[in-house]
This record gives sequence, structure tokens and C-alpha cells, in this order.
Amino acid sequence: MVFCAGALLLATFSFRHGEKLPGPSGARPGEASVAPAQPFAPPEKSVQPARPTEEATLRPPPPMPPAAAKPAWLRYAVPVPPTGNRTLVAVVLDDLGLDRARTAEAIRLSGPLTLSFMTYASDLAAQTQAARRAAHELLLHVPMEAVDQHADPGPHGLFTALSRDEILERLRWGLGRFDGFVGINNHMGSKFTSDERAMAPVMEELHSRGLVFLDSRTSPSSAGIRLAVAYGVPHAARDVFLDDEQRPAAIDKQLARVEQLARQHGSAIAIGHPHDTTIAALKAWLPLLGEKGLALVPVSAVVRHRMSEEGEVGR
Repeated sequence: MVFCAGALLLATFSFRHGEKLPGPSGARPGEASVAPAQPFAPPEKSVQPARPTEEATLRPPPPMPPAAAKPAWLRYAVPVPPTGNRTLVAVVLDDLGLDRARTAEAIRLSGPLTLSFMTYASDLAAQTQAARRAAHELLLHVPMEAVDQHADPGPHGLFTALSRDEILERLRWGLGRFDGFVGINNHMGSKFTSDERAMAPVMEELHSRGLVFLDSRTSPSSAGIRLAVAYGVPHAARDVFLDDEQRPAAIDKQLARVEQLARQHGSAIAIGHPHDTTIAALKAWLPLLGEKGLALVPVSAVVRHRMSEEGEVGR
């Protein structure tokens, strides 16, 4: 299958994911009719990851479920009560698991939130089980190569120079770190997600396991959503980064942007991180969503909503 390669925009980007790219709710690559959600953000930095204390052994991929079984993203999706006519808001907090205290603070937030845990964090089984008991949905946060050569995505990161087998080996190592997640999103990845050859085995693996790809959209030339559609992978892309600036006023402005996009497009996905200012802002904002006519849902509900609008939800 031949894909048209998008022009690669080499820009520097900031924060833990990497570069921050604008994106209105529900937007897909090539949909120029939708205005961008926010301006390009400054250059990407390394997370300065803590190295894992566990033995990093490669696990073989788990056996595939029977053909008649529900795909993993539906089996592990957090149930959502009827939302009526309210528009949908999903809040994803990623980079979790490394800072145990702030991860615990994120888990204590009212949900359902979607909590994305770093592949190389320690004691993931206990931390993710606590998140599930608190009725949050889970993602796996997969480190991927950034455009900035000095930005280290962390152990077992996916790089464009790796062979197909090496990409799959590293990805499968991450996928075996804990159970119960609905899919993955990229940590950094401005270079990797823009490389169709490198992303193809990732999409094949997600398709075979029935997992979601949430594009963190750290690059304007990401091939993530285009390839997810081609490979039949359930998918969505984030709309707003909450905490590029960690000042309370800046985060409040981004939360207002989430509300605006949700009302305009029927749903919005925000990504934030377990900073003290972000957690404090969410503590104040989350309880108010109902009275604002918005429904807080896990990211799987937004995936289902957007794919149903596109006629893809049966995948």
C-alpha cells in the first residue's frame, strides 16, 4: 500500500511529549476545513526519565483472543453512563508511574480520567491496579524518537533507525508491562510518528491486539491517524495540551479552550501531566463539568463517538 508522505515540518517542541501541535477536536490529517486548536508550541525537551529499577526482560506477546471475543479496547473500556445531549470531554494524564506521589494524586482526582503510564516506570502492576480501582481508564505511554536529537525518550524507545523486528521487540516489551489498558499514546515521537515505515509495524501490532492509538500530535506531519485508518486501528488525536505553561492562569485558559472545542465539535481530548498546578486546576474544574453541560468520559468513549461519526466503529 502506498501512502503519500506529508512534508516534514522540522520544528523544535517543548515538554515531556515533545513538540506540541495544534489540533481541533476530531480533526484528521488533511482536513483543512477545521481551524487549528492552538498555535505551535516551543521545542521538545527530554523528560529526564528515571531509569527502571525492575529487571527489563522481554516478554513474548500474549496469545491473541478468539476471533469472536471483543477487542481489548472494548473489553477494558471504562463503562460510561448515558450522557444525554451533553458533549464529551476526555482528560488524559500521561508520564505517570515515575513520580509515585504525583501519580497517586492524579489517581485521586474525580473521574473517569484516562491515565497513561510510562512503559519503563517501576511497580506498574500495583500503580495501574490502583488506577483501575478508582474507575480510571488506562493507556500505555510509549516512548518514541523526537526530532530533537538531544531529547531522550527513555529506555526501550522506538527509533526510526531500528529494524522492523527491533521496533516490534521494544513495543512488545512495553505492551507486556501491565494489563488492562485500552491502547497506547506516544511520548515525544515527533520524528517517529512522522515516519510511515517505522509506524507501520506499530499499527500492525495494535490491530492484531485490538488496541487504540491515541496520537498525542507532537508533530504536524504525524502519519499516526492516517495509518490507523489504513490498518483498521481504533484511533483519536488530542486537541489541547493543558500545561505547556504551568502557570495556573495559563492552564485555566487551556481548560476553557477544551470546553469551547467540545461544544464546537461534540467532543474534545485534553492531555496534561501530573504537575502540581495541573492537578490543582483539575481538582477545581472537573466537578463543574456537569453543570456546564459537558460529560467527562474516558478516551475510549471519544474514540467510539468519533469513529461512529466516520462509520468505523465496528472495527
